[in-house]
Amino acid sequence: MRVVIADDTALLRQGLTRLLAEAGVEVCGEAGDGAELLELVANTEPEAAIVDIRMPPTHSDEGLVAASLIRERHPEVGVLVLSQYVEAGYALRLLDGLDGGCGYLLKDRVLDARQLIDALERVTAGETVVDPELVTQVLERPREPDPLKELTPREREILGLMAEGLTDRGIAERLWLTPKTVETHVRHILRKLDLPQGAAYNRRVQAVLTQLRA
Repeated sequence: MRVVIADDTALLRQGLTRLLAEAGVEVCGEAGDGAELLELVANTEPEAAIVDIRMPPTHSDEGLVAASLIRERHPEVGVLVLSQYVEAGYALRLLDGLDGGCGYLLKDRVLDARQLIDALERVTAGETVVDPELVTQVLERPREPDPLKELTPREREILGLMAEGLTDRGIAERLWLTPKTVETHVRHILRKLDLPQGAAYNRRVQAVLTQLRA
Protein backbone atom coordinates (compact mmCIF):
# COMPACT_ATOMS: atom_id res chain seq x y z
CA MET A 1 0.00 0.00 0.00
CA ARG A 2 1.25 3.50 -0.88
CA VAL A 3 0.29 6.32 1.50
CA VAL A 4 0.84 10.07 1.88
CA ILE A 5 0.73 11.87 5.24
CA ALA A 6 -0.39 15.45 5.92
CA ASP A 7 0.20 17.08 9.31
CA ASP A 8 1.85 20.36 10.26
CA THR A 9 3.79 18.60 13.05
CA ALA A 10 6.96 17.11 11.58
CA LEU A 11 7.45 14.85 14.61
CA LEU A 12 4.07 13.19 14.10
CA ARG A 13 4.69 12.75 10.38
CA GLN A 14 8.02 11.09 11.11
CA GLY A 15 6.48 8.84 13.73
CA LEU A 16 3.70 7.72 11.39
CA THR A 17 6.19 7.14 8.58
CA ARG A 18 8.30 4.92 10.82
CA LEU A 19 5.25 3.05 12.13
CA LEU A 20 3.90 2.39 8.65
CA ALA A 21 7.29 1.40 7.24
CA GLU A 22 7.68 -1.22 9.96
CA ALA A 23 4.28 -2.61 8.91
CA GLY A 24 5.31 -2.81 5.27
CA VAL A 25 3.45 0.30 4.09
CA GLU A 26 5.24 2.69 1.73
CA VAL A 27 4.98 6.40 2.60
CA CYS A 28 5.48 8.13 -0.74
CA GLY A 29 5.29 11.69 0.56
CA GLU A 30 4.62 14.09 3.44
CA ALA A 31 2.83 17.45 3.49
CA GLY A 32 2.51 20.24 6.04
CA ASP A 33 -0.71 21.86 4.79
CA GLY A 34 -3.74 21.24 2.60
CA ALA A 35 -2.40 22.81 -0.59
CA GLU A 36 0.82 20.82 -0.38
CA LEU A 37 -1.21 17.66 0.27
CA LEU A 38 -3.38 18.12 -2.84
CA GLU A 39 -0.29 18.63 -4.99
CA LEU A 40 1.35 15.58 -3.41
CA VAL A 41 -1.66 13.34 -4.11
CA ALA A 42 -1.79 14.49 -7.74
CA ASN A 43 1.93 13.84 -8.26
CA THR A 44 2.39 10.55 -6.39
CA GLU A 45 -0.98 8.80 -6.94
CA PRO A 46 -1.14 7.06 -3.53
CA GLU A 47 -3.76 4.53 -2.47
CA ALA A 48 -4.57 6.44 0.72
CA ALA A 49 -3.97 9.76 2.46
CA ILE A 50 -3.70 10.30 6.22
CA VAL A 51 -4.83 13.86 6.94
CA ASP A 52 -4.78 15.97 10.12
CA ILE A 53 -8.14 17.69 10.57
CA ARG A 54 -6.53 21.01 11.61
CA MET A 55 -3.74 22.41 9.43
CA PRO A 56 -2.36 25.82 8.38
CA PRO A 57 -3.23 28.54 7.75
CA THR A 58 -6.27 28.72 10.09
CA HIS A 59 -5.92 25.39 11.93
CA SER A 60 -9.68 24.83 11.72
CA ASP A 61 -11.10 22.52 9.04
CA GLU A 62 -8.40 22.46 6.35
CA GLY A 63 -8.15 18.68 6.64
CA LEU A 64 -11.85 18.20 5.92
CA VAL A 65 -11.68 20.51 2.92
CA ALA A 66 -8.64 18.67 1.57
CA ALA A 67 -10.30 15.28 2.19
CA SER A 68 -13.37 16.32 0.21
CA LEU A 69 -11.25 17.61 -2.67
CA ILE A 70 -9.16 14.44 -2.76
CA ARG A 71 -12.26 12.24 -2.93
CA GLU A 72 -13.73 14.52 -5.61
CA ARG A 73 -10.61 14.70 -7.78
CA HIS A 74 -9.14 11.28 -7.01
CA PRO A 75 -12.00 8.93 -6.00
CA GLU A 76 -9.66 5.96 -6.05
CA VAL A 77 -7.72 7.41 -3.08
CA GLY A 78 -9.01 6.56 0.41
CA VAL A 79 -8.82 9.31 3.03
CA LEU A 80 -8.27 8.81 6.76
CA VAL A 81 -8.78 12.02 8.76
CA LEU A 82 -7.14 12.32 12.20
CA SER A 83 -8.38 14.48 15.07
CA GLN A 84 -6.93 15.31 18.48
CA TYR A 85 -10.39 15.27 20.08
CA VAL A 86 -13.82 13.78 19.43
CA GLU A 87 -15.56 16.37 17.24
CA ALA A 88 -18.95 15.01 16.17
CA GLY A 89 -19.69 18.01 13.96
CA TYR A 90 -16.54 17.54 11.92
CA ALA A 91 -17.14 13.79 11.70
CA LEU A 92 -20.65 14.44 10.42
CA ARG A 93 -19.33 16.79 7.71
CA LEU A 94 -16.82 14.18 6.61
CA LEU A 95 -19.21 11.24 6.50
CA ASP A 96 -22.18 13.14 5.13
CA GLY A 97 -20.19 14.72 2.33
CA LEU A 98 -18.35 11.63 1.10
CA ASP A 99 -19.76 8.33 -0.13
CA GLY A 100 -17.35 5.82 1.41
CA GLY A 101 -13.60 5.62 1.09
CA CYS A 102 -13.09 7.79 4.16
CA GLY A 103 -12.51 7.47 7.89
CA TYR A 104 -12.32 9.51 11.11
CA LEU A 105 -9.92 8.43 13.86
CA LEU A 106 -8.52 9.99 17.00
CA LYS A 107 -4.77 10.59 16.88
CA ASP A 108 -4.27 8.39 19.93
CA ARG A 109 -5.57 5.49 17.86
CA VAL A 110 -2.71 5.67 15.36
CA LEU A 111 -0.26 4.56 18.02
CA ASP A 112 -1.70 1.08 17.47
CA ALA A 113 -0.22 -0.09 14.15
CA ARG A 114 -2.80 -2.85 13.79
CA GLN A 115 -5.75 -0.45 14.10
CA LEU A 116 -4.15 2.07 11.77
CA ILE A 117 -3.43 -0.48 9.05
CA ASP A 118 -6.92 -1.93 9.40
CA ALA A 119 -8.46 1.53 8.98
CA LEU A 120 -6.30 2.24 5.92
CA GLU A 121 -7.25 -1.07 4.32
CA ARG A 122 -10.93 -0.31 4.88
CA VAL A 123 -10.89 3.18 3.38
CA THR A 124 -8.89 2.01 0.36
CA ALA A 125 -11.56 -0.68 -0.12
CA GLY A 126 -14.22 2.05 -0.24
CA GLU A 127 -15.56 1.52 3.27
CA THR A 128 -16.29 4.08 5.99
CA VAL A 129 -14.44 3.99 9.33
CA VAL A 130 -15.54 5.83 12.48
CA ASP A 131 -13.52 5.99 15.70
CA PRO A 132 -15.04 3.80 18.46
CA GLU A 133 -14.72 6.67 20.96
CA LEU A 134 -16.97 8.85 18.82
CA VAL A 135 -19.47 6.01 18.49
CA THR A 136 -19.54 5.50 22.28
CA GLN A 137 -20.08 9.19 23.03
CA VAL A 138 -22.83 9.52 20.46
CA LEU A 139 -24.66 6.41 21.64
CA GLU A 140 -24.51 7.51 25.30
CA ARG A 141 -25.53 11.11 24.67
CA PRO A 142 -29.13 11.96 25.74
CA ARG A 143 -31.46 12.94 22.92
CA GLU A 144 -34.83 14.64 22.59
CA PRO A 145 -36.43 13.37 20.47
CA ASP A 146 -34.49 10.13 20.24
CA PRO A 147 -34.38 8.66 16.71
CA LEU A 148 -33.02 5.42 18.16
CA LYS A 149 -35.77 4.87 20.74
CA GLU A 150 -37.33 2.02 18.75
CA LEU A 151 -34.10 0.01 18.75
CA THR A 152 -33.53 -2.85 21.19
CA PRO A 153 -30.31 -2.93 23.29
CA ARG A 154 -28.89 -5.58 20.94
CA GLU A 155 -29.76 -3.47 17.89
CA ARG A 156 -28.06 -0.42 19.45
CA GLU A 157 -24.97 -2.56 20.09
CA ILE A 158 -24.93 -3.72 16.48
CA LEU A 159 -25.48 -0.17 15.22
CA GLY A 160 -22.44 0.90 17.23
CA LEU A 161 -20.31 -1.78 15.56
CA MET A 162 -21.71 -0.79 12.16
CA ALA A 163 -20.55 2.75 12.93
CA GLU A 164 -17.03 1.45 13.54
CA GLY A 165 -17.09 0.08 10.01
CA LEU A 166 -17.51 -3.62 10.77
CA THR A 167 -19.18 -5.84 8.19
CA ASP A 168 -21.98 -8.24 9.12
CA ARG A 169 -19.40 -11.03 9.37
CA GLY A 170 -17.14 -8.89 11.56
CA ILE A 171 -20.06 -8.07 13.86
CA ALA A 172 -21.02 -11.74 14.04
CA GLU A 173 -17.48 -12.68 15.10
CA ARG A 174 -17.34 -9.90 17.70
CA LEU A 175 -20.69 -10.82 19.29
CA TRP A 176 -20.56 -14.59 18.79
CA LEU A 177 -23.66 -14.55 16.60
CA THR A 178 -24.37 -16.15 13.24
CA PRO A 179 -24.06 -13.89 10.17
CA LYS A 180 -27.71 -14.63 9.42
CA THR A 181 -28.75 -13.31 12.86
CA VAL A 182 -26.71 -10.14 12.36
CA GLU A 183 -28.21 -9.66 8.90
CA THR A 184 -31.68 -9.84 10.44
CA HIS A 185 -30.80 -7.30 13.14
CA VAL A 186 -29.32 -4.91 10.54
CA ARG A 187 -32.45 -5.19 8.44
CA HIS A 188 -34.59 -4.33 11.48
CA ILE A 189 -32.34 -1.35 12.34
CA LEU A 190 -32.59 0.11 8.85
CA ARG A 191 -36.36 -0.36 8.82
CA LYS A 192 -36.88 1.23 12.26
CA LEU A 193 -34.73 4.23 11.35
CA ASP A 194 -36.84 4.72 8.21
CA LEU A 195 -33.80 5.33 6.02
CA PRO A 196 -34.13 6.32 2.34
CA GLN A 197 -34.12 3.56 -0.26
CA GLY A 198 -32.17 3.39 -3.48
CA ALA A 199 -28.67 2.89 -4.83
CA ALA A 200 -27.81 6.56 -4.25
CA TYR A 201 -27.72 5.97 -0.52
CA ASN A 202 -25.30 3.92 1.57
CA ARG A 203 -27.88 2.88 4.15
CA ARG A 204 -25.31 1.65 6.69
CA VAL A 205 -23.56 5.02 6.64
CA GLN A 206 -26.91 6.77 6.81
CA ALA A 207 -27.71 4.77 9.97
CA VAL A 208 -24.52 6.09 11.58
CA LEU A 209 -25.33 9.64 10.47
CA THR A 210 -28.71 9.33 12.17
CA GLN A 211 -26.82 9.07 15.47
CA LEU A 212 -24.58 12.01 14.73
CA ARG A 213 -27.40 14.29 13.63
CA ALA A 214 -29.51 13.58 16.73
